[in-house]
Amino acid sequence: MFPYFRPYLSCHRHRLLLSTFLRNPNPKSPKPLLPCLLRILPHSIRRLSGQIVAMDATVDSLRRAVSEKQAAAEKQGEIVRAMKADSGASKMEIDAAVEGLKGLKAEVSALSAELQAKLAVDGSNGGGLSREAFREKVVNTLERRLFYIPSFKIYRGVAGLYDYGPPGCAIKSNVLAFWRQHFVLEENMLEVDCPCVTPEVVLKASGHVDKFTDLMVKDEKTGTCYRADHLLKDYCKEKLEKDLTLPVEKAEELKHVLAVLDDLSAEELGAKLKEYGITAPDTKNPLSDPYPFNLMFSTSIGPSGLSPGYMRPETAQGIFVNFKDLYYYNGNKLPFAAAQIGQAFRNEISPRQGLLRVREFTLAEIEHFVDPNNKSHPKFKDVADLEFLMFPREEQMSGKSSRKLRLSDAVSKGTINNETLGYFIGRTYLFLTSLGINKDRLRFRQHLPNEMAHYAADCWDAEIECSYGWIECVGIADRSAYDLHAHTEKSGVPLVAQEKYPEPREVEKLIIAPAKKELGMAFKAEQKKIAEALEAMTEKEAMEMKANLESAGEVEFHVCTLGKAVKISKKMVSISKEIKKEHQRVFTPSVIEPSFGIGRIIYCLFEHSFYTRPSKAGDEQLNVFSFPPLVAPIKCTVFPLIQNQLYDDVAKQISKSLTAAGISHKIDITGTSIGKRYARTDELGVPFAITVDSTTSVTIRERDSKDQIRVSVEEVSSVMKEVTDGQSTWADILWRYPTHSSGPAE
Repeated sequence: MFPYFRPYLSCHRHRLLLSTFLRNPNPKSPKPLLPCLLRILPHSIRRLSGQIVAMDATVDSLRRAVSEKQAAAEKQGEIVRAMKADSGASKMEIDAAVEGLKGLKAEVSALSAELQAKLAVDGSNGGGLSREAFREKVVNTLERRLFYIPSFKIYRGVAGLYDYGPPGCAIKSNVLAFWRQHFVLEENMLEVDCPCVTPEVVLKASGHVDKFTDLMVKDEKTGTCYRADHLLKDYCKEKLEKDLTLPVEKAEELKHVLAVLDDLSAEELGAKLKEYGITAPDTKNPLSDPYPFNLMFSTSIGPSGLSPGYMRPETAQGIFVNFKDLYYYNGNKLPFAAAQIGQAFRNEISPRQGLLRVREFTLAEIEHFVDPNNKSHPKFKDVADLEFLMFPREEQMSGKSSRKLRLSDAVSKGTINNETLGYFIGRTYLFLTSLGINKDRLRFRQHLPNEMAHYAADCWDAEIECSYGWIECVGIADRSAYDLHAHTEKSGVPLVAQEKYPEPREVEKLIIAPAKKELGMAFKAEQKKIAEALEAMTEKEAMEMKANLESAGEVEFHVCTLGKAVKISKKMVSISKEIKKEHQRVFTPSVIEPSFGIGRIIYCLFEHSFYTRPSKAGDEQLNVFSFPPLVAPIKCTVFPLIQNQLYDDVAKQISKSLTAAGISHKIDITGTSIGKRYARTDELGVPFAITVDSTTSVTIRERDSKDQIRVSVEEVSSVMKEVTDGQSTWADILWRYPTHSSGPAE
C-alpha cells in the first residue's frame, strides 16, 4: 500500500515510519506507530502544498491555502476510495488513510473559518465585528443621538436625502470652520458664494448637459432603475467577501474589474454584467443594456418656462464664470485661488450608503489659477517631507497595493505632475488627519489614464477606508485650462491673464480680422456673435480655415453661441500672421482644483472615531465617539456632582465664563448619576467633562483616557480654551495640574 502514500511523503523519516507501520502494525508496541503516523501525515501533505499559513495571513494566501487543502483533501478522498475497493488493503491501512482525510478536512474547515473572519473584519473597525455589524452599530447610534436622520421621516422619507440634527450640525459647522481656516485663511483665498440655480448655457459650456451622466440599467419587466457599475461592483465584492471557494485566479480577475470599473465603457460594462449573469437584485429579472442618464435636476427660471436651468451639480462653475472680476480684484496677478462652500445636487439613480451617496450635499471647492508654464509653489517645501499612502496608476494596473511615498519624491519623479498639485495633496492630508481621520486608512489614488478627462494633466483622489470599502472623499485635479477656454468660447468674453515683459519682444502674431460689413449683409443680427466666434478661434483652427478658404472659397463654421453652423466666404474674414512687438503675454490660466465632499468626510470621521468599551460594572458595552476637540459637537459638559444649590450656582458661573470664552458646552443639573451622565456625553463625543464637587475647585475628565485633574473654578474656562483651541494637548495639561482619582463613577 506504500504507493498510495508515496506522493505525499517528502521526508525520508516519514516514509520509513509508514513503511515500518505497514509491515508491522503492532498495537502492543511501547510506542504505537499509528498515532505518530496520523500526526505526521497531514504535516507531510502540508509540506507538499508548500503553504503553512500564519495567523496573520493575507486574504490571498488564505484563499490559496483553502484551494490547495481542498485539492489535497479531494485527492486523499480518492486514495481512501481506492483502498476500500482494493481487497488487499488492511483495516489498519484504511483507518490510517481515513484519519489523514479527516485531518485535511479539519484543516480546510479551520482555514475557511479564518478566511471568513478575515473577510468579515477586514475594512471594519478592527474590533472583531463584521463590517455590516460595525456599520449598523454606528448608524444606530448616530440616528438615535440625532447626528443625522432620513429627511421627511414621518412621510417614510426620500432616498438620498438626510437631515443633520443638533450634534451633526455642530460637527459639520466645525469641519467647515476648520476648512476655511486651513485653506481660505492660510492661502489668502478669495471666497465667493454663487447661486444654486444655474442657467443651461453655463452648464452647456462646461459639458455637464451633454456628459454629466452615469450608466443605468432597467429591470426589463418592472422598469426599476439601477446604476450599472454598482451592480457589477456589488457582485465582485460579494464574491470576494463571501465565496470561500473562489480560486485565487478568479479573485484576481474580480479585483482587477474593481480597479478598472470607472474605466469601462457602456459596451464593456454590459458585457461584464452578462458574463457574470447579473440580474435585477430585487426580482432576478433580466436587465437592459446600460445607457447614459443625466444626473442634473432640471428646472426653469422665471414663470414663462422659456429659460431652462439646472440645480448646480458642483460649485466650481460659479468661480470660473467670475474669473475676470476675481482676477481684477486680485490686482491682475497670478497665482491666486478662489473658494466656495455650498450645496450641490445630483439626481442619483439609486442612492444608498447613507451620507456617502445622496442627492443634495455640501461641497467645499477650491480653484487655484496658475500660469501653465510655471506650476511651482512657493510653499511646497512646507509639505515636501510628508510621507503617506499613495496609489499611483502603475501599482493599480499591475495589481499591487498602495504604499508609503514621500511627497517630494513623488513630485520629483513625476508621479505627481507638478508642485502645486503636490502641495494641495499634502495640505489635504494634513486637513483630514487633523480632523481625526486615521492616517493608516487614508490613501491618495491616482486616476487611471482613461479615467481622466482628456484635458486633465493629472488627477488624484483622497480615499478613506470605512465599512463600505475605500471611499473617494476629495478629488484633486489639474484641469489645465479647459474650463476657462470653454466659457471663453461659449460667452465670447476672454477669460485670460497677462504677463508683462520687462522689454518688448518680437513675436509672430495671428491676425483674425472679420469683415463686419460683409458679415452684416449676410447674417444681419447674428453678425456680432459670428465675428466674436471668428476672433476666438485658436491658431490651429484659424490656419485650417485659411487653407480651406483659399482652396474652396467658402467653409462651414460652427458658432457655439448660435448653436449652428454658418457658411463663411473668403471675403468675410482675413487671416494672416504678422511680426509684432509685444509688451505682454496673454494666456489662459490652468486650474488646480481640490474638491471636498463634506458629508463623506464626516461619515468616515464618524466610523473612525467610534469604539465601545465596557462599563465599570462590566455588564454592558458603552459607545464612544473619540472626536478631537477641533470638531467635537460640544467641547465640554458641566455637571454638579449632586443636586445642591451651591453646586448649581458654581455650575452656572462656569457656564457663563465658558460662553464668554466662546466654548460650546452643555450644563446638566439633573439628578442622574454621574456615571450615566459621563456615558451620555461620551456617546456624543464630548471630549471633556467638568464635575462640580466643591465651591472652589472642580474636576476635569478627559473622555478617552478617563484621567481627571483638579482645577480652581476661576481657571476652568482658560484651561478649556487652551486645550480646545489646540494651544496645548491634554498631556500638557496633565503635567500642570494635580490628578484626581475617580470614585465609583469613571
